[in-house]
Amino acid sequence: MGEESSLRERLIDAGVDLVLTEGSASVGLRETARRAGVSHGAPRRYFPTHHALLSAIARRGFEDLGARFEAAVAGATAPRAQLEAIARVYVGYALERRGMFELMFRHDLLDSGPQAPDQSQLRRTALPLFGHITQLVARCRSERDAAQGGDGPGEAAPPPAMTAAALWSNLHGIAQLWAWGSLQLALDTLPLDDDPDDGQCDRLIAAVLAAHLGPVAS
Repeated sequence: MGEESSLRERLIDAGVDLVLTEGSASVGLRETARRAGVSHGAPRRYFPTHHALLSAIARRGFEDLGARFEAAVAGATAPRAQLEAIARVYVGYALERRGMFELMFRHDLLDSGPQAPDQSQLRRTALPLFGHITQLVARCRSERDAAQGGDGPGEAAPPPAMTAAALWSNLHGIAQLWAWGSLQLALDTLPLDDDPDDGQCDRLIAAVLAAHLGPVAS
């Protein structure tokens, strides 16, 4: 059983390597088998369809992102600081691992129809990350309302999940638009082939958090 599990992981490893080096369009059952050093028919024992293989690779990406989230918030106790750390990791991951990031959010892979058990497992892997962001938004709001004596704007705010969805959408947009070079053009900042890590992304993230959570308390 351990040998079978090891072979399955080797195939996923090969698929991850293909995604990161050549993009998800390069991932096929035969090419993955070749990269893993096994027969062309071997992947079918674990992944009956190309779709199932892509789902397993994307799930590896969510596990990696989740581990990075945990490491990023390990030294932060305030919910606002944790959200900022998560936001930076999210955008950084998107820019560093573009092929994997794009694969992870393909709607056809996240579809959890009963006919696709691998897809359902992928959805269960992805949703807790969003749930964590929602919980942090709720904590930020509770702390702000407590500081304002319960009379602040938080009482009329949308549900935490809605705010978390808007926040996530903004972060996703930053990642995509920066990767395409659109934000650099809009901000008249770095050349498109330059290193993006000059603080602009951090300032954009801070602006997103302020828009959805309010300014940082002085």
